[in-house]
Amino acid sequence: MTANMSTPSSINVTVDLTGKDFFETARLINGVILYPIICFPGIIGNIITLIVLSMKNMQTSTNAFLSALAVADIIKLTNDILYFFVLLLMRIDKDAAQTAYVHIYPQAHFIFNFSLCVSSWLTVTVAVERFILVCFPTKAKFICTRSRAIITCVIVYLVMVCFSLPCAFRYKTIYVYNNETGATIQDLEVSEMWSDKYFVTIYTWILNSLRCNIPLFILIILNTCIICSMRKARAKKNNSRRNRVTFMMITIIMCFLVFTTPDAIMSTFLKYGYHEANNYVKGMREFTDTLLTVNAAVNFIIYCWFGYTFRQNFKKLFCQRPSRGKEVFV
Repeated sequence: MTANMSTPSSINVTVDLTGKDFFETARLINGVILYPIICFPGIIGNIITLIVLSMKNMQTSTNAFLSALAVADIIKLTNDILYFFVLLLMRIDKDAAQTAYVHIYPQAHFIFNFSLCVSSWLTVTVAVERFILVCFPTKAKFICTRSRAIITCVIVYLVMVCFSLPCAFRYKTIYVYNNETGATIQDLEVSEMWSDKYFVTIYTWILNSLRCNIPLFILIILNTCIICSMRKARAKKNNSRRNRVTFMMITIIMCFLVFTTPDAIMSTFLKYGYHEANNYVKGMREFTDTLLTVNAAVNFIIYCWFGYTFRQNFKKLFCQRPSRGKEVFV
């Protein structure tokens, strides 16, 4: 911000300093404290999920989608951990942290959007499959095959890479001379491509629609249809294993809706990238990004809580102990 000696500018400086305090506090709470608490267990949980879902009795179309979702969540959580390490480095060596930030953030911005797009549309595919299984059970056997699920996952990854790729070119490195220290430091600024307001407006709406708005709209409709079908099945006392799995899928979808809606609102109405946003926006994004991190880490807990087969396989793999020459499952 450019300041002068006039009263309005002095007021603006005061407001900006208050905003900076808010941002610094938000970054401390989320990036330094909450991220490691969420990310490290989340990565471990998703790795365990991949191991359990790879077992022979777990080779279903639904689990193919959930495995691909776990991979996207691992990518997201690993990306968030890098941010945590940069913040730690900032407390030790600010110059080194600035250099690390300049080199990491442009790629991290791309990975962030890519992983979220993949996660959103894989959640949609899970909802679509569950809708078919619940509402059209006779056709589901022919439509919802594991091979089709794998092909769908590959397509989702490839398409979202293409749509997210411009995010990798949002920033460019510049060198700034510091008059106080006499040193030249690296910083980021928006690239020429992203300085075009027409491109930014069109692409931002496309990306936000793909990343959150369209998936949220589809998931709300499908989830409502699935819940209505579940109620009818319950009225008929049809408490099958399929319905239990469907209830677990509904929980995953509901968590997605809760944790991603704040980011959808921020991204739709405040179309800033993180780096060039003002301190208030960056502070709010710290909290909405943490909710996205929780969404990437929570699925393992849902599987263990609601998934009987998943829970039994988890115990078989990790909780068995030898007793008198026999294996006993805890």
